[in-house]
Amino acid sequence: MDGLYGEDATSKGGEGVTNPLVVWRNNLGRKLQHFLDKSTPHPVARWIASFVVASIYCLRAYYIEGFYIVTYGLGIYLLNLLIGFLSPQVDPESEGPGLPSKGTDEFKPFIRRLPEFKFWYAVTKAFLVAFSLTFFGIFDVPVFWPILLLYWLVLFVLTMKRQIRHMIKYRYVPFTVGKQRYTGKRQASSDKVMHNLSGELMDAAVSLLQPVSSSEDTEITVDSQPVPLTQV
Repeated sequence: MDGLYGEDATSKGGEGVTNPLVVWRNNLGRKLQHFLDKSTPHPVARWIASFVVASIYCLRAYYIEGFYIVTYGLGIYLLNLLIGFLSPQVDPESEGPGLPSKGTDEFKPFIRRLPEFKFWYAVTKAFLVAFSLTFFGIFDVPVFWPILLLYWLVLFVLTMKRQIRHMIKYRYVPFTVGKQRYTGKRQASSDKVMHNLSGELMDAAVSLLQPVSSSEDTEITVDSQPVPLTQV
């Protein structure tokens, strides 16, 4: 019976839960996920670390003067990630606009198709993979790198031009800063009138509350004519 149960447990888990390789992989995955969860509320530190990784890869590719195919593939992948980061989750062309365009519309924040954290994680992982590929000579294919650079620049300009036209057409901005309030012209004009009226009323109240000084030389003007006060 014990042997039967042991075989069932081994068959359900493939190589078994007690396999050291599987246990090590699970522990490594949990530690990595814990580190990613702790780094989520620190975007500045995360992007600084990614910039350091990207700088290391660029320096290595510059000094060894090779692996242009790897760099070109990395550039195409980063461009694809950037488009997903700038695009809305709901396509306005098929399901209607997701952001308000009138004063009566409800405020809706911009929701990306590729969230910031996933974008950062994919960018950092791409640079790490490209850096590891530079240690294998099989990926160092001899090519004329200016052609690849020119082709990537043309592709980048055309892609960003199409994305900017899409933003202008559907009137959305891929960056949300706080909650915006949309007010019409009537509301703005009425607020301005009320502000001016309250200012005039305040000035009138201040002038009425000022004390009148009494002395022998004090004069009261009636119909623009000075009338001297006689001393009793």
